[in-house]
Amino acid sequence: MKPMFALTVLLPSLAWAAPSDLLPVKQLGMELARDIASKSIEACRKDGYNVSAVVLDRSGTLQAALRDGLAARYTLEIAERKAGMAIMSGSDTGSFREARGDIRPELNHIQGLIVMDGGLPIRSAGSLVGAVGVSGAPGGEKDAVCAAAALKALEDRLEGF
Repeated sequence: MKPMFALTVLLPSLAWAAPSDLLPVKQLGMELARDIASKSIEACRKDGYNVSAVVLDRSGTLQAALRDGLAARYTLEIAERKAGMAIMSGSDTGSFREARGDIRPELNHIQGLIVMDGGLPIRSAGSLVGAVGVSGAPGGEKDAVCAAAALKALEDRLEGF
């Protein structure tokens, strides 16, 4: 009898937990990721900078990577690591760098992360759906401006989720 009682007590609690087993997730589509990367590069071109732009999804997986023809090959890796930092911190990497200088050296040694200006989170209706990283302009603050311009240009598509 005791085993039956235990099973009866567990079943209602399992049924109660079931709704949270599946979570609705907003996912960045390939076309939007590509367009964010492209618009970032276009924004930097207007100022005469050759950059790379990388977009990661919410889990840090590569969605899009573009390198302008004259951008150094290393800018792709740096842009991806900046985007990774924006995913990890949930904030723009410049603000994070300023606020957390105490852990910057340690974070720079973690694969996929770098604490430099130029990475911005991508949000839709308050949810983190990805990040964009830009690298190659003379200074990370200029990279961040290009990324911000791309997100601003595509904000109507981001809010469409």
